[in-house]
Amino acid sequence: MFRINRTDGHSRTVVTVDGYLSGECIEVVEGCCDQALSSMGRVDLYLRDVSVIDQAGRALLSRLAASGVRLPASGVYNSPAEALQRRRNTTVAAWRCDCRSAETA
Repeated sequence: MFRINRTDGHSRTVVTVDGYLSGECIEVVEGCCDQALSSMGRVDLYLRDVSVIDQAGRALLSRLAASGVRLPASGVYNSPAEALQRRRNTTVAAWRCDCRSAETA
């Protein structure tokens, strides 16, 4: 399952991702963060209970961190450094998610 939620606060936007950060979901997360950066300027990408991050997901985290997005996390990946460095022997099929079911607020 993949879910994304955007909450606009007074001083920053929090984009929360649950489930996966891989495959087709990368475009959804990147688009949401890009929109938040352009409208709010300050963004947290909160990885809540994310269990799979593939190579494209790690690359996205690196790009977002370089653009100033903060990367708090909880669950399996409880720090951005761990999320960027962790390697998994996971099949491509396990990286798939149904981005059509993404919920944006």
